[in-house]
Amino acid sequence: MVTTATVPDKEVTQRIALDVTGMSCGACAARVENKLNKVDGVRASVNFATRVATVEADPDIGVEQLCAVIERAGYQAAPRTERSTTDVDPDADHAHSLLRRLAIAAVLFIPLADLSVMFAVVPDTRFAGWQWVLTALAAPIVTWAAWPFHRTALRNARHGTSTMETLISIGVTAATVWSMYTIFFDHQTYHAAGIWQALLGSDAIYLEVAAGVTVFVLAGRYFEARARSRAGGALRALAALGAKSVTVLLADGGELVLPADELKEGQRFVVRPGEAIAADGLVVSGAAAVDVSAMTGESKPVQTHEGSSVVGGTVVLDGRLVVEAAAVGPDTRFAGMVRLVEQAQAQKADAQRLADRIAAVFVPCVLVIAAATAICWLLIDGDVNRAVSAALAVLVIACPCALGLATPTAMMVASGRGAQLGIFLKGHRALEAIRAVDTVVFDKTGTLTTGQPQVITVVVAEGDGWDEDEVLAYAAAVESASEHPVAHAIVTARAGRDIAAVEDFQAFAGHGVTGSVDGVAVAVGRPAWVTRDRVVPADLAAARKFGESRGQTVVFVACGDAVRGAICVADAVKDSAAGAIAQLHAEGMKTMLLTGDNAATAAAIGAAVGIDDVVAEVLPEDKVGAIEKLRDQGRVVAMVGDGINDGPALACADLGLAIGRGTDVAIGAADIILVRDNLDSVPQALGLARATMRTIRVNMIWAFGYNVAAIPIAAAGLLNPLIAGAAMAVSSFLVVSNSLRLRNYGTVQPNTFGDAQLPAARISG
Repeated sequence: MVTTATVPDKEVTQRIALDVTGMSCGACAARVENKLNKVDGVRASVNFATRVATVEADPDIGVEQLCAVIERAGYQAAPRTERSTTDVDPDADHAHSLLRRLAIAAVLFIPLADLSVMFAVVPDTRFAGWQWVLTALAAPIVTWAAWPFHRTALRNARHGTSTMETLISIGVTAATVWSMYTIFFDHQTYHAAGIWQALLGSDAIYLEVAAGVTVFVLAGRYFEARARSRAGGALRALAALGAKSVTVLLADGGELVLPADELKEGQRFVVRPGEAIAADGLVVSGAAAVDVSAMTGESKPVQTHEGSSVVGGTVVLDGRLVVEAAAVGPDTRFAGMVRLVEQAQAQKADAQRLADRIAAVFVPCVLVIAAATAICWLLIDGDVNRAVSAALAVLVIACPCALGLATPTAMMVASGRGAQLGIFLKGHRALEAIRAVDTVVFDKTGTLTTGQPQVITVVVAEGDGWDEDEVLAYAAAVESASEHPVAHAIVTARAGRDIAAVEDFQAFAGHGVTGSVDGVAVAVGRPAWVTRDRVVPADLAAARKFGESRGQTVVFVACGDAVRGAICVADAVKDSAAGAIAQLHAEGMKTMLLTGDNAATAAAIGAAVGIDDVVAEVLPEDKVGAIEKLRDQGRVVAMVGDGINDGPALACADLGLAIGRGTDVAIGAADIILVRDNLDSVPQALGLARATMRTIRVNMIWAFGYNVAAIPIAAAGLLNPLIAGAAMAVSSFLVVSNSLRLRNYGTVQPNTFGDAQLPAARISG
């Protein structure tokens, strides 16, 4: 069925966006959100990925009051400023800082681990000053490299809370302090020899445990910060697609080039071919074809003229426009699109990471168990060394290394395997929805179709002796001097064959082109313009009617005084589209086409590929509404798109898949990126995501189960902290090994895109 969406009126509420700093995990975001929601008249959602708190509050609640609530929770907050292309990326700076700490810690950790174990297990290898060697290797790791964890733990302590950082900091600090005590003051061991010396009586030198925890967790935090930086960069790229400068028309007819943000309402400005329109406004003079796909998804350029409304962020393809600004800066629809993407992403804040949910209960419990262990052993035999050793074993065995590796290792392996298959998994926040996805929604232009106009048919007038190749040859010769997308399609249709030279070329904005080819006067353009003083053959009129009914662009070709042919141009359907849709149907999923194109074109494309439902003429705001409507009906929705106007819908859906050759906005809003244009990647990506989520769940069950089983053994004094550290390493090894199984997912395919990076942003629908 084909429906046309409408935009419902919505109430305007006080919405406040706050930048929150100091959050280090999903538990932190949950704490901030909980504190804000305890304020009467406040509804808050905190997005840990973007570090933004979105608050809906009563009019009498001010920004200062909200910031004070966040600061009392132990974090910093400030009103969110408008995004600009010159903004410093805090996540990139943070990732760089973490990488520096990680690199130095990893280099020092290798010799430290070897020496620490050797000196503990084989005391005869110790030499004069061996304690200082270990101290020199360990000190930079457990202090400087681990400082982010210590700093967060101290802040948590001031506010009476605990997170993963608390457990990491205490474990690292306790292991270090006890090791220092052991190597400098106490070398007593149990009376045993050989393997029993190692298992039961080795000195409690486990600096490698403190260093290892630091290195592993730093690695996880680095990859997390880098992923956040990439996501933020995509949104900054959206702002960068707007006009940077504007040519203002002065009262005396002169022109003045200004930064786009200095344009005022009511000012008139000039837009030339290839330039982006700087603001929403009204055309006061001129005519041009404008690419509006960024805002509407309409694949065909829109002809604008005096009196037409234009939207900022769209691009003039030909002609010259003088526009009077009606909405500038943050009031434009283009700026609103940026906010819409951010707001849609904020809806995912409720999907906290499983590790952080466990940590909210797990961390305080471990601290209580460790303290109780020390107290119990002191009461039992009064041996301080044994009490501290048992308590420390609890902390070491419970250090959340495996828990922290459970997700990032699976994601890294899946990302590497996905790259071989042309699939990029950006994150795991939405992967929980994979198992239940039952509806896949597709954009049209650039997703189901190639995104590039192509010649579909060439029709010639019967009885005048002309054939299709001749008509196309003359049309291509004239259009070779034009920059219009339809002209490019006609010239491309003659690829590999000679194209004659054109003389006396003229372009008529919004109408067509003329020129002389081999002495023949040729006109190519809109049917009404080409036939204004010529008779239209009946078969060409019928071809025009048929083509336009299917959403195609039809141009007439006149040679001399007669109309010789009609060329139908349309966005071609990808060869893989029908097969991918059929595979999704075979897996029991429903499919929908959601596009800004006209109903005739959408219906034709939907029928060609076998889509279940078609919704046409949808504005960006309506795309979000359509996705939300499906979700309200109980559907779990995956959205596949590539354009700027798809960004909000991709973010709003339970799962977003972006075509890698699409815009940075679609890529930034999606959870999965498909590098290849082959739509068979869609069902393959869903399968890889499901396998990744299963692996993460198994990892989490093992990591948490290992801690639950090992903690009582450590508390009973049956584990030397050195063995506890080894057990922790084995647990991490098992988690990593399980994740590596994802390397075998799917059928091996060659990496046809080599080391190429994701393409630069392209405005498309």
